[in-house]
Amino acid sequence: MDGFESGMKVVVIGATNRPEALDPALCRPGRFSRKVLVGEPDEEGRRKILAVHLRGVPLEEDKQLLSNLVASLTPGFVGADLANIVNEAALLAARRGGETVTREDIMEAVERAKFGINDRQPSTIGKELGKLFPWMPSLMGRNDTRQDGLQGPLGYQTLS
Repeated sequence: MDGFESGMKVVVIGATNRPEALDPALCRPGRFSRKVLVGEPDEEGRRKILAVHLRGVPLEEDKQLLSNLVASLTPGFVGADLANIVNEAALLAARRGGETVTREDIMEAVERAKFGINDRQPSTIGKELGKLFPWMPSLMGRNDTRQDGLQGPLGYQTLS
C-alpha cells in the first residue's frame, strides 16, 4: 500500500472467497483490516445474478423464465456457481451442435453443478449399491436383466 500520502482520499476494496490464501501482511491493522462477510444470495438475488450471466447467451426461451427456473432450483448457490451453470449450458449446447442454449442444456448444467458430471454410465458407487441392494431396480420399475448370476428378490435362487 505504498505510494499513498496521508492526505489522499483513496479507498481500496478487495474481495476473495479464500481468505486463508491472503498474505498476512494485507491483514495488518491499517491495511485490509476490516472483514465484511457476504452471505449467499436469496432467490431474488440469484435471479439477478443469472440475468447478468445470461446476457449475450443465445437462448431458445425467455431469459426471465429460465432465470426464475434456475434460481428456484439452486438454493445455496453463489454467483460463481451460477456463472458455472450458464457456462456449462453453453458448452453442452456447443457439443451437440446447437445454435442456442435450450432448457435441457440448462437443466443438465444444473444437475452437473449439483451432483457432478454425469457420464450416462453407472458409477462405481451405483454398481456397488446395486450389488448390496439387488432388489432396488424392481422397486424403481426397471426390469434389468441380471448379468451377475443373481436371481429373484434379494439374490436368492428360486426353486421350482
